[in-house]
Amino acid sequence: MLVQTINSLLTYLTLISHIFLVLALLLSISKTGRTVIRGYIKKYGLKLAFGVSLVATLGSLFYSNVAGYNPCSLCWFQRIFMYPQVFLLGLALYKKEKVIIDYSLFLILIGGLISLYHNYIYYNAISTSFCASDEVAACATRYIWELGYITIPLMALSAFVLIGLLLWTQKKLK
Repeated sequence: MLVQTINSLLTYLTLISHIFLVLALLLSISKTGRTVIRGYIKKYGLKLAFGVSLVATLGSLFYSNVAGYNPCSLCWFQRIFMYPQVFLLGLALYKKEKVIIDYSLFLILIGGLISLYHNYIYYNAISTSFCASDEVAACATRYIWELGYITIPLMALSAFVLIGLLLWTQKKLK
């Protein structure tokens, strides 16, 4: 019951992030829309990025430690680049220092590329030397499949993309 509840919560948060990204893209077409988006991100971008990193970190810990889903090799590498975001972005909020965004963006870029590769492997069911199918948790193991497209690897990629875009926009608006 708890696992299904958390799956639903994380699924809908992922869906909301996708809707937010599409709306931001559509709004950015017009000058007025760009102004609205910039104002919103300038005011809330760092807080939203922190929230996304916190939810992504807690979600991955829940899946491995409570639900019992074994993370694959690529999941572990993505965690290496996501977990520090909570501390970096929390520190940036606490100290009101946006220079930390540079360090965070660097980690997000690397983690996002790993996540993109993981999704490629996952959706194409490719076995690689990085994630062989004889591992305890292969990279293409399907633990969840919600709304016909949302999976754990897609949740991770969505988090990396959303944090990256929020921070990049925040940095441009200095």
